[in-house]
Amino acid sequence: MVKQTIQIFARVKPSVRKQQQGIYSIDEDEKLASSLEIVLPRDLADGFVNNKRESYKFKFQRIFDQEAKQEIIFEIIAKPVAESTLAGYNGTIFAYGQTGSGKTFTITGGAERYSDRGIIPRTLSYIFEQLQKDSSKIYTTHISYLEIYNECGYDLLDPRHEASKLEDLPKVTILEDPDQNIHLKNLSLHQATTEEEALNLLFLGDTNRMIAETPMNQASTRSHCIFTVHLSSKEPGSATVRHAKLHLVDLAGSERVSKTGVGGLLLTEAKYINLSLHYLEQVIIALSEKHRTHIPYRNSMMTSVLRDSLGGNCMTTMIATLSLEKRNIDESISTCRFAQRVALIKNEAILNEEIDPRLMIVRLQKEIADLKAELAMVTGEQRTEALTEAELLQLEKLIASFVEDQDPESRLEVGADLRKIHYCFHHFKKLLNDKKTLENTDLSESTTQQACQEPVKDEEYTKLRSLLKQRDNEINILVNMLKKKK
Repeated sequence: MVKQTIQIFARVKPSVRKQQQGIYSIDEDEKLASSLEIVLPRDLADGFVNNKRESYKFKFQRIFDQEAKQEIIFEIIAKPVAESTLAGYNGTIFAYGQTGSGKTFTITGGAERYSDRGIIPRTLSYIFEQLQKDSSKIYTTHISYLEIYNECGYDLLDPRHEASKLEDLPKVTILEDPDQNIHLKNLSLHQATTEEEALNLLFLGDTNRMIAETPMNQASTRSHCIFTVHLSSKEPGSATVRHAKLHLVDLAGSERVSKTGVGGLLLTEAKYINLSLHYLEQVIIALSEKHRTHIPYRNSMMTSVLRDSLGGNCMTTMIATLSLEKRNIDESISTCRFAQRVALIKNEAILNEEIDPRLMIVRLQKEIADLKAELAMVTGEQRTEALTEAELLQLEKLIASFVEDQDPESRLEVGADLRKIHYCFHHFKKLLNDKKTLENTDLSESTTQQACQEPVKDEEYTKLRSLLKQRDNEINILVNMLKKKK
């Protein structure tokens, strides 16, 4: 079991315009964490946040400034989570921030350059690279891609048909078992044996995503997307299987509805987005309070799906994406505050191991056979079928090893099968008779040898000579009598 709080990181989006000097500063000198200080310019301190304060300070595990490359983001943030997933622990990485702050770029990446690849493609590449190196285990990898749009779940990897619009995709519903485990009905799992197959599934899902133009971003993701890698590993000959899942989550923009300046369908989308993020915040607050007995996971679909990731069996990491331009300062401060609350949550990640079902079936079948034999013995019911050659050979091996064993405490275990017990007695009887016959033969041979070897005494010799002469006389008399009769 690994107990740790949710890891929080911050990434500052490069500014299009020339950045105003002194609006934020990063302090990397602290031993355990980096510190981000946001300074409010005088002209902004007019009620947007709080006009009594001019600076805000937040602590993160690490803060990535505008020049940070995608490769560094992966190495520091995603690689440790991917390694724990390969070891058998659940993992989650989610990006949180306002529209246009770089969430999708961080999670999925940009399409212009190969170096712009985000966390998902780099993680897939790393996982399959490690699987090829490790030949000691048998791995299977499956991919799923879920989109939550207006509090409805959709399977972005529907294998049945091409979707021209989101409503054509299968709707995903949540089911809960008695142990409070979440199951997603209609969410398809696709096996990926190579990195190329996994990337093709990612591209297919991204094609089906709900994207729209908003005043804050020309290609704004209007939904929450959860890309999940399911890993199973098993050592050859072992009965234990390890299962782990890695959630890579791209949340929708966290800005307030009034800030988006939209109406109609986009306004409805923004309301649902804000509502689900509000419920996410409620869950975070409830988890950070020690004496709360009820955590409102069921309030939204997203918090239900991410139940394990928040305060459960998972190693979770959050990336707060910040757009520190003058007009976005208040939203950035709100994002940082949310991250500070997330950092208070403790997760307990355990190794996900279970017995292979096929080996379990074999074990249970043997147990059933043993119980049937024991029942037949108790009730006196005789089993009519004869023992097979293999069973007889196995019994003879057991008897031989039992006889050769010098330990007086050793036992012959053949189960509760009367047929096997009777056969063991017959075999012991046969072994005993064979031994007696062998001993008698040896005794007679030794007696003969002894008689031949000992010299005959004089008295016995004289006695034998006289007996022989007497017998000769008797024979002569009998021969004469026969001649006379003829």
